[in-house]
Amino acid sequence: MENGRAQFPFPYQPYDIQEQFMQALYSALDQGKVGIFESPTGTGKSLSLICGALSWLRDHEEKIRQETAALLHEGEAALSTSTAPASATSSSAEPDWITDFVQKKAERDMVSKLKEEELKRKKREERLEMIRNNVQLKYAMKRKSCEDEEAFKLLHLSKEEETETQGEQEDEELIIAEYESDDESKTRSRFCGAEDDADDELVEEHVTKIYYCSRTHSQLAQFVHEVQKSPFSKDISLVTLGSRQNLCINEEVRRLGSSQRINDRCMEMQKNKHEKPQRDEGAKRKRGPAKSACPYKKASALQQMRDGVLGTVHDIEQMLKLGRETHSCPYYATRLAVPPAQLVVLPYQMLLHEATRRAAGVQLKGQVVIIDEAHNLSDTLSSIHSAELTGAQLCRAHSQLTQYADRYKSRLKAKNLMYIKQIMFVIEGLVRVLGGKVGQNPQSQTTQTGTELHTINNFLFKAQIDNINLFKLQRYFEKSMINRKLGGFVEKYAGSGVSLHTQSSSNKENRRTEGLNRYLQTLQSNQRNAPVSSADQQGSEAEKVLSASPMMQVEVFFMALTNSNTDGRVLVHRHGTLSESSVKFLLLNPAVHFAQVLKQCRAVIIAGGTMQPVSDFKQELLFSAGVGEERVTEFSCGHVIPPENILPLVLCSGPSGQELDFTFQNRDSPRMMDETGRILSNICNVVPGGVVCFFPSYEYSRRMVSHWEASGVLTRLANKKKIFQEPKKANQVEQVLSDFSRCIQRCAADAGGLTGALLLSVVGGKMSEGINFSDDLGRCVVMVGMPYPNIKSPELQEKMSYLDKHLPHSGGRSPGQALIENLCMKAVNQSIGRAIRHRGDYSSIVLCDRRYSRPATLSKLPTWIKSRTSTHATFGPAFAALRKFFLEKKQKQV
Repeated sequence: MENGRAQFPFPYQPYDIQEQFMQALYSALDQGKVGIFESPTGTGKSLSLICGALSWLRDHEEKIRQETAALLHEGEAALSTSTAPASATSSSAEPDWITDFVQKKAERDMVSKLKEEELKRKKREERLEMIRNNVQLKYAMKRKSCEDEEAFKLLHLSKEEETETQGEQEDEELIIAEYESDDESKTRSRFCGAEDDADDELVEEHVTKIYYCSRTHSQLAQFVHEVQKSPFSKDISLVTLGSRQNLCINEEVRRLGSSQRINDRCMEMQKNKHEKPQRDEGAKRKRGPAKSACPYKKASALQQMRDGVLGTVHDIEQMLKLGRETHSCPYYATRLAVPPAQLVVLPYQMLLHEATRRAAGVQLKGQVVIIDEAHNLSDTLSSIHSAELTGAQLCRAHSQLTQYADRYKSRLKAKNLMYIKQIMFVIEGLVRVLGGKVGQNPQSQTTQTGTELHTINNFLFKAQIDNINLFKLQRYFEKSMINRKLGGFVEKYAGSGVSLHTQSSSNKENRRTEGLNRYLQTLQSNQRNAPVSSADQQGSEAEKVLSASPMMQVEVFFMALTNSNTDGRVLVHRHGTLSESSVKFLLLNPAVHFAQVLKQCRAVIIAGGTMQPVSDFKQELLFSAGVGEERVTEFSCGHVIPPENILPLVLCSGPSGQELDFTFQNRDSPRMMDETGRILSNICNVVPGGVVCFFPSYEYSRRMVSHWEASGVLTRLANKKKIFQEPKKANQVEQVLSDFSRCIQRCAADAGGLTGALLLSVVGGKMSEGINFSDDLGRCVVMVGMPYPNIKSPELQEKMSYLDKHLPHSGGRSPGQALIENLCMKAVNQSIGRAIRHRGDYSSIVLCDRRYSRPATLSKLPTWIKSRTSTHATFGPAFAALRKFFLEKKQKQV
């Protein structure tokens, strides 16, 4: 078939819809399309993506090999035959022998280039094959070398202790390392970051590859496990990328906890290893102790782990185990493995943010990107590129930077001091906008409550920082890594309760640092509502206040302000005190950042279980990014379950005839709450196992339950099913789900008075995404009302205004109105998709609100649900259909 393939390797006989999915995916990749693929959870989407995409990659590589061989053959044939003599009547002024020489030289160059590329490809394939065949032997050899290395360390321990003092001196050099201009290129290697310090000989050309992205590390691990079960597991080179927080195996660094502190300590260790200390009055200074550099980042160890990663498919947990076995860093080894890897698995925040992408060594030019779980892609892009700073963070950053500059101003170059003063000036301007002053306790400064909205340019004028070149400041942040130096400075002088001044400081410096210490003590006192009782307590609180430098957030906010004036807005929130007030940059046009991905990649596949509604998604994210409609292709498949295994119902009224209208004006009425209780009571009487009920918000769920307790509805519900409520704290979710599941299993086995359990959840909460209520855990999903977002939110209002101004109107609705409807229905679709999880599963879906019956709203349901949905003006027929549905299922099981 043209641009396609009839057969695909698959671990079992694929469903028809899986074959259709793989064929559509293969065709989209072959034609370089932007594909929007919808395949409900439970239909084997991950395996279809793996087998379809890797089949194309295998065929593409074979096609390149054949084309290269053909060109090579043609070039050699052309060289072997003599060039025909030029015509005597040729208009060229060049002699025949020159023309012949030039032509033959071009042919020779082409053949040499083709031979070189073919040789590189063969060497790469031979190396990967050798890795796969000998990987276990390499692990054994590496373990032996690690044991020898440990013995060597024990023999030389006393030598390391002798150099501890010199290591502390080097720490000081790291904190004040200079920033120099691009003309002084000798400093580039000192400031380009740990990602650029790999050995030159390890740099490789990127092969054609597929980048697979998903939302969470658990989803990525699940995808890798699917690859391990696929027919491609033995001959695919796969690498999983993650953050230092996920991949670091150095326990000294891991115990720091926060990602910022882990990153800072890791970077500090790289400096300790690579940066040569300056001479001090001609005296030769030795390197710091070995413990100051990370023992897991050695070139030979990284190379061997890289080979192991490429030789066998590993998930993150398996890579951590491999890293400990080989005594090498998984974080850096995986980055070395990116160029030769055929499949790179990574969180999509890492791919969608340009700076993070660059740091990870991800190159998109000519490659394929698959973004899974992409239903919230637009919101994710906006979130990644938005930024917020509180007044407390701004004051802390200014205070820390002031102390840093004062301490080292005699050792810093004028250019460094100039940029530091510019950063402080901008911070002062931001604090002024919030109605406060730097140098004072932000909790004691009162501000006028209110919210202001500004364009970027207007905000810069209001803050009086429009004369500062933020692009140069951004470059200074990147090159000097001032946020990391400031973090090191803070940790060194305040991390253990030590004051920020030293014995060698001048009295003037002491007076300056004493001011900061007094500010810290005041802040501690306000936070605890009690005076500081001892020096130990003062040091402990100072460590908490200063250990996480906010300069990283300041840098992100500065970078956000370099966006185009039309693409973002700045919100100023004043909440009574400077400490609680904030400035927030809101990205209104996520397409401007997604356009970079779309432009560079050969093909982009955007996949999800529920991608509806698609039209506005295309308009806002693809067409606005400059993608032509001819490049976009869509694929949506039904579910693998039989049509009779799902019963979606729209209820327009309840058992007593009360119209179900959960608008903001009506939903709190006692009649509406009583009717909701009657509906749930009837449902619990006929539905076996688990019932999951979704409310629009935590607050509405709380008010509903309080009303049911007072009216006795909750007692009636508890007579049929044990009631569970979704917790607000994430660490309690697993326990609630476990208790919910055990209760249903116990009820099924006992066949007593209780028929199962009722779980009261919240749309957009912990259980509306990523949780599987398969089989008896979710025989019925009830949606109470429509979860529209808060339209009074300044952020949402500005987003609607932006869309109305820049996108075309369609269907009699403005783009802003469409956004509200789409946000609501996306949340609904995610919630009701929690029930059906495999081919043999069955469930009912009850949508309680007359507004669901509107054709425009029904059209936004997933196709496989929409085609089976029936609307009921009265409760009786709907309840009869529900009872019949479960009676038939019970009879089939008997």
